[in-house]
Amino acid sequence: MEPCKPTRLPFHRQPALGLLLVQLVVLLFGAATLWFIKGPVAGYSGLLGGFIAWLPNVYFAFKAFRYSGARSAQLIVRSFYAGEAGKLILTAVLFALAFAGVKPLEPLALFGIYLLTLLVSWCAPLLMGHTFTRP
Repeated sequence: MEPCKPTRLPFHRQPALGLLLVQLVVLLFGAATLWFIKGPVAGYSGLLGGFIAWLPNVYFAFKAFRYSGARSAQLIVRSFYAGEAGKLILTAVLFALAFAGVKPLEPLALFGIYLLTLLVSWCAPLLMGHTFTRP
């Protein structure tokens, strides 16, 4: 009997793609708003903060949602753990690079758009129109 290959989902069919697109729109809109209201330093600082939140989420979505099906359950759990660990490491590295390599930087704008981008994923059930019911 031949071993069963895990079912891989293409990236454009992953369930998190809609959320990632909404996060991207929110971070670009927030950074553009900061650019026009507070100036270019706040604008690119906000853009960096948004990308610091968004890029690790893209990595997590790529890692965590690449398998589907009941036969891939162990691979799914393993990929979730690997995706979350990679997301945390990538977030720390991106923050370190932003603070060490970008001068001048407005930390309030960076953290503001970072939190705004994260807030999108926290409010995902409301934004995406999903209703969760108990079994």
